[in-house]
Amino acid sequence: MADEDDGAPKYIFTTENGETKTTSRGYSGKAVAQYPNGDTYEGEFMDGTRESRGIYRYAASVEKYDGEWKSNRKHGIGRMTYAKQGEYNGYWENGRRHGEGVFTYSNGDSYSGWWKFGEKEGNGCYTFANGMKLYGEWTAGSICKGKWIYPNGMYYEGKFENNKPIGEGTWVFKNGNVLEGTYEQKKKEAGEDEEPAEEEEEGAVKKPKFQLDWHSTSNISEAAHKVNSVEQ
Repeated sequence: MADEDDGAPKYIFTTENGETKTTSRGYSGKAVAQYPNGDTYEGEFMDGTRESRGIYRYAASVEKYDGEWKSNRKHGIGRMTYAKQGEYNGYWENGRRHGEGVFTYSNGDSYSGWWKFGEKEGNGCYTFANGMKLYGEWTAGSICKGKWIYPNGMYYEGKFENNKPIGEGTWVFKNGNVLEGTYEQKKKEAGEDEEPAEEEEEGAVKKPKFQLDWHSTSNISEAAHKVNSVEQ
């Protein structure tokens, strides 16, 4: 009588010498591991765990990680290609983006800078596909202080919340005009016309949308007109 698990996917471990095993336990060297869920890993092992460099392919999502490993986790420098979000190339620690790296999103946006435990943290620059940039200090995945730079060279400098300016800040224009003032954020009510949602990393919660109100403390009519005409 056949065993109940006959035909079920099994773990297959093949060493660089072509030897096939049912476990990686105690093995050091190059090998290919095929997992019951269809995932595969091809690379280095140390005492049975993924270590040094290797490529892990995820069967369900068709995603791929090519880089360094430590104790079965992504650790060191590596490139992760996501199915929908885009591609990250940079440093990892304990399986999460950590350190300096670049995330190129599928919508054409990109972020180049520092990460901490999977989120943008520290100095970095987010460049939108239309050429606009958010450059400065980031915390918990959002910019908190820096510059909002337009492709034509003018920029806003100040504090940010929800990836939008808030509080006191300064607009600097190409003609040398400087306009000081404050931004107020008002959360948009359901049903109001909203811009398309920004591309988010995997598992991220979509952030609420805000309307920006600018209150000038400078008396420069030309500069004020430019701020009021800026797309927010």
